Amino acid sequence: MRFLRLLFIILLAIVLVAVALANRETVTLNAFPANLGQYLGGKWSVDLPLFLVIFLAVAFGMLAGLIWEYLREAHVRREARNRSAEVARLEREVGGLRERHANPRDEVLAILDKPKTGAASQSTASAGPASGTTLPAAR
Repeated sequence: MRFLRLLFIILLAIVLVAVALANRETVTLNAFPANLGQYLGGKWSVDLPLFLVIFLAVAFGMLAGLIWEYLREAHVRREARNRSAEVARLEREVGGLRERHANPRDEVLAILDKPKTGAASQSTASAGPASGTTLPAAR
């Protein structure tokens, strides 16, 4: 995957350099139509190489698309933030309920949950066969 990414970047760089070399002539970029610019005063045009105009147009288009998508998905992020806060509130509530209702334990559950200490010493001291072994039946 790293190799493919590097290969893509190299190919993109070659294409961009080729476009820049093929479009080096200078063009005049006007901010307003010719008649409107003279009424506003000042110089509303700039001379740039054509490749720079192309690259700036692509960059501006990508920036506009990024901002558009960010604004379009704002409600999704807001809903996710609200859901996350709701999940956190419910987890706190469940934790409080577990603490409150865990104290009065049933005796049977307490016996089952009790750790079995000394089980190893009892199995070696017992006279019967160990569990999982097969011995002939007594006659």
